[in-house]
Amino acid sequence: MNMKVQILSKKFIKPANPTPPHLRSLQISSIDQLSPPTHVPSVLYYPANGYENDKTRKLLEKSLSEILTLYYPLAGRYIKDSQLIDCNDQGVEYLEAQVDGKLAQLLTGEVNMELLNNFIPYGILESATTPLIIVQVNMFNCGGLAVGIRCAHRITDGFTGTAFFNSWATTCRVGGIDDISHPRFDLASFFPPRENVPAALHQTYRRADITRRFVFNKAAVASLKAIAKGVDACDSTTSKRQPSRVAVVTALIWKALIGVSQARHGRSRPSILSHLVNMRGKTALPISENSSGNLCRNAFARFGGESCDKKLIELHALVGLVNDAMRDAVAGCLEPKNGNDLCSMVSDSLREVCEEYEKGETDVYLFSSWCRLPFYETDFGWGKPIWVSATPVPVEIVYLVDTKDGDGVEAWMHLDEKNMLLFQDHPDIIAFASQI
Repeated sequence: MNMKVQILSKKFIKPANPTPPHLRSLQISSIDQLSPPTHVPSVLYYPANGYENDKTRKLLEKSLSEILTLYYPLAGRYIKDSQLIDCNDQGVEYLEAQVDGKLAQLLTGEVNMELLNNFIPYGILESATTPLIIVQVNMFNCGGLAVGIRCAHRITDGFTGTAFFNSWATTCRVGGIDDISHPRFDLASFFPPRENVPAALHQTYRRADITRRFVFNKAAVASLKAIAKGVDACDSTTSKRQPSRVAVVTALIWKALIGVSQARHGRSRPSILSHLVNMRGKTALPISENSSGNLCRNAFARFGGESCDKKLIELHALVGLVNDAMRDAVAGCLEPKNGNDLCSMVSDSLREVCEEYEKGETDVYLFSSWCRLPFYETDFGWGKPIWVSATPVPVEIVYLVDTKDGDGVEAWMHLDEKNMLLFQDHPDIIAFASQI
């Protein structure tokens, strides 16, 4: 399926009111420093709903300008040498495009991954001139819309990104910012930037050639949960709890990736699985739930390879490892009593994994879950999105995204070609996932 996407216009949307002089400089936090220098993409799809394109376009631009008065750092630029955001109101890059096709063609057929990259600018590099937010509004011939957004990971995590999306949408829907919760940009006061920042986990990124979407529907997730509730070889207490959608899908994918590695290397290698944990509300520090920026840490689950009991590669055992890692990461957030110690805990665990990876004997698998983030609540005034997608990225990572009904999981796999061929033919992937 090929659809031509033609860029109609490109501009910068600036805050409706100038940022006051005393807010013109924002120091990033030491947690922000650990984040990869990438822009994370997402696309929200809306069916035709009788709205007028010209009116819709004006509303989107006006409301974006208004919400940027609250999210003013996102209209600025990152100055790496100074470790700060220059809140200079240069604006968010805003593109409009016409798609020569119907949204239904995209939603009902096999997704053309190259097409998705046309819905949002691709290959963004971090620099002092790069916008922190890039938006592309794509208009289909049928009247449907696809709103593509790239957010700089340097100052946004999933919580901050979706808070911004929904605040923008609410502003558009209700016609103002009076009812919007004000974000706080105060994380650097808890985690001041550091001079010597350790190698972040993105140093372990391997290049990916292919992106595929694997859908685990409600029935598949229920079957995986039933299997996972068997006797756990690692921890008999873990199996008594109902495992989450994310835990069982993560464990199944991990199991398949362990099998891929064994096929490639001729032996079972040790591996580390990384998942991000939101630290808001989980620390001993008085951090607001509305604090914007990066406030996540990695949870690491470990599989021992050939030295490990073969029972540990069973699904219920891997679910136990994932659950234990997430539980330990959350519990660990409460231990540090100040921001410096908390940041040291986060950076030390990252350094340890990077050192293991550099030895070349351990596989590292990176997961990022968008499940339960309120993407599907993003209503600009013409209803909620019918689909939310990631887009291809050039590194090996797994994005987990809610299905529309909230009961399933879409796994966006980014792998090299040989690994992808082995992964998609793994018996467990064939049995439980639909490749779309």
